[in-house]
Amino acid sequence: LEHMLRNALAHGLETPEHRRIIGKPEEGTIGINVSRDATEVVIRITDDGRGMDRDAIRSKAVERGLIRDDAQLTDRDLFQFVLETGFSTATEVSKIAGRGVGMDVVNSEIRQLGGSLQIDSERGRGTIFTVRLPFTLAVTQAILIKLADALFAVPMTSIQGVMRMSRKDFEQRQIDQQTEVTYGGETYHIYDLGDLLGNPVNHTGDDGQIPLVMTRTGDQRAAIRVSTVIGSREIVVKSVGPQLSSVPGFFGATIMGDGSVVVILDLAPLVRHGAALRQAPELAAEIEAELPPPAPIRKAPLVMVVDDSITMRKVTSRVLERHDLDVVTAKDGLDAVEQLQDKIPDVMLLDIEMPRMDGYELATYMKNDPRLRKVPIIMITSRTGEKHRQRALEIGVERYLGKPYQENDLLQNVREALGQGATDGVN
Repeated sequence: LEHMLRNALAHGLETPEHRRIIGKPEEGTIGINVSRDATEVVIRITDDGRGMDRDAIRSKAVERGLIRDDAQLTDRDLFQFVLETGFSTATEVSKIAGRGVGMDVVNSEIRQLGGSLQIDSERGRGTIFTVRLPFTLAVTQAILIKLADALFAVPMTSIQGVMRMSRKDFEQRQIDQQTEVTYGGETYHIYDLGDLLGNPVNHTGDDGQIPLVMTRTGDQRAAIRVSTVIGSREIVVKSVGPQLSSVPGFFGATIMGDGSVVVILDLAPLVRHGAALRQAPELAAEIEAELPPPAPIRKAPLVMVVDDSITMRKVTSRVLERHDLDVVTAKDGLDAVEQLQDKIPDVMLLDIEMPRMDGYELATYMKNDPRLRKVPIIMITSRTGEKHRQRALEIGVERYLGKPYQENDLLQNVREALGQGATDGVN
């Protein structure tokens, strides 16, 4: 939103004097409208400014080799070029425009969210940016179940039904190693929820009837044994954060009337994992083959850029990549910690002020980890006071740069950090 508002100010609205000459009110208008369309959230940002300069965009696209001079394009197709990296029609660079960094970042973020960005503009009348994002339903129906004394919720949409089997019948099936049951004319494989969660329990609460929750994922059908089925409830889905959301089988969490937190289970990945464990080794090998191939051996040094500003991440990454350095980015300290489990960079570039885990906390974490303590850390921050520099020194940060930095200063510090490894003080 910030980038698009800047774009409307820099490229859209005319000066009061010019608006008065062409018969417009001296004060321009920028509007933000949010609505819902079926399963999407629609955000429209409008301005009543000059509109997009079709000829300037076309000339710039031809100049950059994006299209031929004689290419026939609709206005909507032509306007999409402003989403290209480094594309700007501004004739001079200001604090808010002309760098070619902005709309490409906006488009990238929207696509990562599974959305789309559409641009409509009329010369002299203004521009409309329409952002469409998938709508995540926050309220849903769920069945509450118990595994021993632990309470869980399962979204109703993932459940085919609930059946009960006598304890005698269930135990006889175990003796006969019969792991299937028929429900609704279809065959379901029996699993124990405790086994699927990696936490086998003793179902002491069974009262002679074994409850089975019937679920289906693709062509796999499962009858999952639980201790108790309590009933259905309408729940509010809460995010559990990256620590748990990355764990297969965890859909989210909800807060009950008594204030207790209940984990919402996603049965599909649990069933797929359970089925893989039961199948022949060939299937396990097939599943393993579907995993991403191991990362290729790196030849160029790897730099991790940690900053909550997407613009800073993009700009810094491009500077480093232009000088043959590999770059990975993280939006805050916690995101960096997750990525550091799989890769160890040769240099870290850290901002200080970030949500969830700031730069000081991340640097402390790294210096206390035997795997990471030798990775040189360069802090890049607007906090240039001596007390901030001293705190970084006490943690063990090797280098300290102020924002805004000069490109040559950044590259020199990175090269020196790569050449000499960890140093003994802050430069």
